[in-house]
Amino acid sequence: MKPKPSKVDNKKKKKSLFDFKWVGIITILAFLISLAFSAVSQAIIPNAHVIVSLIVVFVIILIGILFDMIGMAVQVADVKVFNAMAAKKVKGAKMALLMIKNAPKLSTICNDVIGDICGIISGSGGAAIAAILVVELGVDAIIPSLIISSVIAALTIGGKAFGKGVSAAKANLIVEIFAKILSVFSKQ
Repeated sequence: MKPKPSKVDNKKKKKSLFDFKWVGIITILAFLISLAFSAVSQAIIPNAHVIVSLIVVFVIILIGILFDMIGMAVQVADVKVFNAMAAKKVKGAKMALLMIKNAPKLSTICNDVIGDICGIISGSGGAAIAAILVVELGVDAIIPSLIISSVIAALTIGGKAFGKGVSAAKANLIVEIFAKILSVFSKQ
């Protein structure tokens, strides 16, 4: 006869499979970051010259690529390197170890929250730019929309593909730089 699992075993299993607190936190964080990015892009893009609006969209794409690189790097960084750095009291090493320890959550924030929000916001910014061009140039909406959305998609996908390669090759350096930046804002 098979022993019946205890209530403690079932609670551990459920907690490890479903972390509703983390899902709630990340959902609220995604909402707030999206709200901030949307507010900035909506304040700038419709009211600026087309070149300025294109630069804003390009910067948003770069932010998405950068955070995608950080999310990838923290997953593949070598913890031994940062343990040695922490032993030598190198600035940012403790933060790097904390980042690596929490790699799945940090990767979710970097890749899924910030990276995906940047993709969405750059797309909506591109739509706003296309609408501006339609009004200014008096052309049919389909051409500017197709060109801008295709360029945004190509830059985002190509940039993230390039960034993943760099992240895999330079993971420790990326984590070290990001950890040093974060450690400025930390009491560690």
